[in-house]
Amino acid sequence: MGSQIRKHERVDAGPMTPKDVSAAATVYGIDVSGWQGNVDWNYWWNQGKRFAYVKATEGTTYKNPYFAQQYVGSYNRGFIRGAYHFALPDRSSGKAQANFLADNGGAWSRDNQTLPAALDMEYNPYGSTCYGLTKAQMQKWIKEFHDTYYQRTGRWPVIYTSTSWWNQCVGSGHGLEKTVPLWVARYSSSVGTLPSGWSVWSFWQYTSSPIDQDRWNGSIERLRVLANNG
Repeated sequence: MGSQIRKHERVDAGPMTPKDVSAAATVYGIDVSGWQGNVDWNYWWNQGKRFAYVKATEGTTYKNPYFAQQYVGSYNRGFIRGAYHFALPDRSSGKAQANFLADNGGAWSRDNQTLPAALDMEYNPYGSTCYGLTKAQMQKWIKEFHDTYYQRTGRWPVIYTSTSWWNQCVGSGHGLEKTVPLWVARYSSSVGTLPSGWSVWSFWQYTSSPIDQDRWNGSIERLRVLANNG
C-alpha cells in the first residue's frame, strides 16, 4: 500500500520516529500485500505491532495469492486486522469493486479482531494520475464504493490516501469525513496537513522501511471499538 505515493511524493530514507501522538494513546501496526509473501507474524508481534491491514483485491480481477496466510495468520497471532482494496476507478464501477472486495476477503464480523476494510485511493500505476476522472466523477465513484460496502457489511470503509493525491483528484465537498475513518500516508515525523474534508486522522502510515508501518490515533481499546462497530 502506498507504492505509488512513494513514487510520486517524498520517500523516507529509513525508519521514522513519529511525534504527533502521545505514546500513551498509540497503537502500532503494519500493512502488507502479495509483495511480502508469507509474513512472520510472531516476529512483528514481538516488535510491538498489534494491528495489520492486508491487501485482498485490486480492481475486479486481482486477488492477493498470499491473502489467507497474511489475513488468517495475523488473526491467529492476535492482531486486530482488516483487508484492503486497491481502487482502479477507470476499470469498473465503485459498486463492482466493493462487491469484489466483499466477496474475496473484505467481509466483516464482530469478533473483536476484524476492522472494516480499507479503500486504497492513490496515484494510478497504469496511467493518468486521476484515472481520467474529474473530481466530481471521482467523488461519485468513491461514494458508490462507500455505499455498496456498507450495504454488504454494515460498516463504512476506511479510506487510505495522501493529502497531495486526494486534493488533486477528489477535492473538497465530498462529505465522507462524516462516516469514513481517514488513513493518511505521509513519510515523515509528523502527519502534516490532512486531505480536504478531514480534521482528524485515524491511521497514519509514517514509513515504508523495512515494511509499511502505521499508527492508530488512540488506545488499543478505541481500536477495538472501531473493530466492533465503533
